[in-house]
Parts: sequence; C-alpha cells; structure tokens
Amino acid sequence: MQLRRLTRLTNAYSKKLANLKAAVALHFAFYNFCRVHTSLRVTPAMEAGLSDHVWSIAELLAAA
Repeated sequence: MQLRRLTRLTNAYSKKLANLKAAVALHFAFYNFCRVHTSLRVTPAMEAGLSDHVWSIAELLAAA
C-alpha cells in the first residue's frame, strides 16, 4: 500500500518497465535508508550495519 504505483487505480501507474524498475528501486532505498521504523527505532540499513545515520532525501538522491 505504500507504493501506489503498483495499483492501477491511479493515473500514476507505470506503463513502461524501466519507469517501474526505477520507482521500485527508489522506494526500497527510501524504505531501507531514510525511514525510521517504529519497531526497530532505526532504519533497516542501520540495523544491518550498512549505514551509521539516517539518510535525508537529498542524500539518497545524490547517491543515486
């Protein structure tokens, strides 16, 4: 439900496979590096030892 691009109920669904791949990759990166999870109290990347801080959106886009 977080990625509305996967449902066809909106006008923003992906018609091209390349656009869908880019949107899903960006969503997974945001979910793992930017979003602090309530059960973990950190991001999944921090829990796994891949990152030492919560990334900002600007930092995520610069890394892409």
